[in-house]
Amino acid sequence: MTNARRDGLYLVLMGTAVFLAFGSVLTISSSHPIPDFRFVYNSARCLFQHIDPYNVSEFQRVFLAEGGNPGSGSARSQYMEMSQYMYLPTSFVVAPIALLSWGPAFLIWSILIAVSFVLASFLIWQLGAKYSPVISGALICMTLASSELLLVVGNPVGIVISLCVVAVWCFVENRFALAGITCLAISLMLKPHDGGLVWLYFLLAGGVYRKRAVQTLIMTVALCIPIVLWVTYVSPHWFPELRSNLAALSAHGHLNDPGPQSMAGHGIAMVIDLQTMISVFRDDPRVYNSISYLICGLLLLVWSVATVRSRPSPASTWLALAAIAPLSMLPVYHRLGDAKLLLLTVPACAILWAEGGLLGWLAVAVSSAGVLFTGELQWAMFFGLLKHIRSSANWLNGFLLVAAQVFPVPLTLLTVGVFYLWIYWKRASEPALNSDAAVLAGTNIKTG
Repeated sequence: MTNARRDGLYLVLMGTAVFLAFGSVLTISSSHPIPDFRFVYNSARCLFQHIDPYNVSEFQRVFLAEGGNPGSGSARSQYMEMSQYMYLPTSFVVAPIALLSWGPAFLIWSILIAVSFVLASFLIWQLGAKYSPVISGALICMTLASSELLLVVGNPVGIVISLCVVAVWCFVENRFALAGITCLAISLMLKPHDGGLVWLYFLLAGGVYRKRAVQTLIMTVALCIPIVLWVTYVSPHWFPELRSNLAALSAHGHLNDPGPQSMAGHGIAMVIDLQTMISVFRDDPRVYNSISYLICGLLLLVWSVATVRSRPSPASTWLALAAIAPLSMLPVYHRLGDAKLLLLTVPACAILWAEGGLLGWLAVAVSSAGVLFTGELQWAMFFGLLKHIRSSANWLNGFLLVAAQVFPVPLTLLTVGVFYLWIYWKRASEPALNSDAAVLAGTNIKTG
């Protein structure tokens, strides 16, 4: 092991230690640990008792019977909002955990998030280390050290992102294909809007990648059919109820509202789609949705054309994924935890850094900004500072306060996505990208 590789590994281990230690302490000290998983857990318990999980009153009855605590004040208001189950029936792929009582289920779920996220981080470092182990280690260290909220709230995104990243590693390395297919299928079942565009890359890329994408689709459908049939049997009206729940949650001033008056859209677990930034200027869904869809649609069209034009190679694959990971956060509802998908930008950054020159420095700066502005720990410190600013600086008007909370994340994601998309488009038809430059030696990918 070279000194650089050893240093990179030490950085990843340091980030892992901070993530596990700090995350565990915060989880244990929380009065309502992993609240997001509590709602997934109780929804599955509803199904086992032949009760409709999409019916708010029925869900609340089971929640209280299972020992759930609705809290008081703002916590109770958020509990009432989250009683409107917002996930697709395919999310009940995790239902087997709900066969256990709350204590063991809580422990297993926390372990699954911790282990899967650390594993995904190490696998991405292993790929980035082929080009620049220290830069890869530093980016992953920062990501791990600022991801404690994954453990504290227990949102399924911790597993969704991790499984997606593991699947990418399996496909790119052309190893453990069945494990990769299974991981991506489960990720898509839990939150299709997180890994959906990653799956689309493999479909468009052709060769063995398209084969893996089709196999993933077949497995996803095969796993979904019995679960959807089960949910439909228990809750025959789940579809209109889900639509009603989503509409209520996205209404003005409610939990998933991207606008300035959102109940929980601008805290540590903030909403990060492009609508949040546009809504500051015009808080009208017809306006901010239309503008967001137009911007993201054009960028995704460019990305799709570049993907069809280029041949799969390590360089093209990582540039494509580095572009689509941040851009996939922008057109539709996502929260800060979903941005951990930026792990997929690390190998592309390492490639550009290994090539040297101004582009390498820009890649490090852009990727570092992506990690910095999507870390929960940084935002927790910023919000603490913001409280002091509110009370001591009367010159700071309401617009600047909102902008300071809302603009950084979507603007950073857009910058990261456009930066890597620009390089990807520029190199899509260049022989150097398709045949791999000298820094890519030894990372061959089979396309048959």
